[in-house]
This record gives sequence, C-alpha cells and structure tokens, in this order.
Amino acid sequence: MIPLTAIILTYNEEQNIESCLKSLQGWCENIFVVDSGSTDATLEICRRYPVKLFAHPYQDHASQWQWILSELPFPPGWILALDADNIVTEKLKTQIEIAVQRNDLSMGGYYIAHKLLFRNQQVRGFKPKELRLLRPEQVEVDLSELVDFRFAVKLPTGFLDGEIIESNQKELSIDFWIDKHQKFSSRMAVEEVLRRSGLVKWSISGHLFGNHDERMVWFKQIWYQLPLYLRPFLYFFYRYFLRLGFLDGANGFIFHFLQAFWFRLVVDIKIAELNQQLRAGSLTLAQLQAAFQARQ
Repeated sequence: MIPLTAIILTYNEEQNIESCLKSLQGWCENIFVVDSGSTDATLEICRRYPVKLFAHPYQDHASQWQWILSELPFPPGWILALDADNIVTEKLKTQIEIAVQRNDLSMGGYYIAHKLLFRNQQVRGFKPKELRLLRPEQVEVDLSELVDFRFAVKLPTGFLDGEIIESNQKELSIDFWIDKHQKFSSRMAVEEVLRRSGLVKWSISGHLFGNHDERMVWFKQIWYQLPLYLRPFLYFFYRYFLRLGFLDGANGFIFHFLQAFWFRLVVDIKIAELNQQLRAGSLTLAQLQAAFQARQ
C-alpha cells in the first residue's frame, strides 16, 4: 500500500459507496469517510472496509473541504479527494503511486482526468480535469463559488491522464438529477448576480493559457458577458455538436440537453427574477450577500 490518504464525502450513498471503496481497498494506507448524516445503509457498508469514519454537517463541497483540511487528523503526505460516486481506475493508481513515491516537494498537486457516466453510459463533450491529488499543507479551498468548488495551490501542478470514473447510480432516477440541479441553479443565480454587482470576487485569476481552474474562471468571465437566454443555446451547440456529444445517441442528447441547455436556461430565468426583485426593492444585494456568506 502507498502512503496516501483517500478522503470520501458521503450522504446516503448506499448505491455508490461500495464501488468506490472496492477501487481503493488494499491500495492506499488510509481511507477517511466524511459522512453528512446518512440514514440509509452507507455507514453499514463503510464498516465492512478498513475506513475511518467522521461526521460533519454538509452545506456545500467547498465548506466541507475547508473543515476537512483544518480538522481531520490525516498523516503527513498526499491526499486523494473523492466523492462517493467516484471509481479510481488501475491506470490512475499506477500514476498516483509514481507521483507519491517520487514525492516532488516542488509540486502542489495533480489534476486528474475525469470520465463521466450518465445513467451508466459515457458522455462525450464533457471532459473536466479536477485537482484531486494534493499536498494538504499547500492547499486552500476557494470559497468564492456556491456550486463549483476549487482547490487553490501555492505551488505548480501537474496532470495525470489516468481517469477517475464518476457514475452516480442515484441519477438513474431523473427526478433526483432534476431536484439536485434545481438547487444548483438557485445558488448559481445568486452567485452570478453578486459577481456582476462586484460584491463577490474571484479568488483565482482567469487566464486562457493558465491551469485548468484558471481557464475555467476565464471562460466564466466571458460567459457572464453573454446575453441571458442566448447563452444556453450557444453552450448546447458547443457541447452537443462541436464536442461531438451527438455521437452518444439518445442518452447523450438527454444529458447535454438537460445539463448544457435546460439547467443553464433555468439559471438565466432565476437571474432575471432576482434582478426584477432588486429593481422592485423587494430584495436587496445585502440580503443576497448574507445568503452567499451563509453558503445557502
């Protein structure tokens, strides 16, 4: 086993957690599970594996990881940040072993390729890279976003092309997916209104030729300048046609229509509603800012 601590976030993940734990068992020295009050069989499944269980209420990923990095007693060394619906592939394990054993102290972390399955089928056109292999003493959590979250590292980063597979079995129910994204859309609308007003600042500078997170911030800054209601059409066209999402058949169409078009359209509608309330005086920027600071 390699000197690595895998940290997994859970909440009612009985449909996902075992696949995640199987991909880690016998490979890394420590597996920490941070649970947010599961009422299903999640904890029972976890106890079948050599894990350490911790409990902490969940608000969002950013605040949860801030608590983890400041409070959990993980040993010195590298950590691997995971969600319960993640599976670590064999190729990635080999690459992580090399990186951890090399222990290059000039590196702050590694971005890892991310393979998304929607309803158990891979979807193209959606290939994020995420900073998941980290030296915790070099990491700060970016609290400037309510839905997406980012680790900010003080040293250079690398990239591993071995994949983390994300396959959320709870999303086999389309109602679950829609309910989750309804909540996300409200948060993203509040965040964008506050950014446009100057009350929320990016904590990472946007650069087209920077690392993955810097490029994402740069693209979001461009996104904010596009007209409401037009941009969901543009994003769907980009993902479904230019990024070849149409090659994934009916399942690909459903995913890209919902995630790239419907979800972004709902965000735009909610932004317009918030702006209307602000103009009418039934809502203030101070109230929105208070909600943002409370991570609501």
